[in-house]
Amino acid sequence: MDIKEIAKRIELMVTTADELMQMGEDFPALYRNTKRIRASLKMLEINVSDVAALEGDEKASS
Repeated sequence: MDIKEIAKRIELMVTTADELMQMGEDFPALYRNTKRIRASLKMLEINVSDVAALEGDEKASS
């Protein structure tokens, strides 16, 4: 599992969601749904950082 690649892809999705939120300022459903997507992506970012930290701990103890 390549955590760095996963993090890059999540960041790309975050950028896309942010762009859609801006485009959806006059389109309430788009804005609300991309805001929800952004919250889910934040949870993914937290999860990936947790895994990266665990991998770092494993490498440090080796």
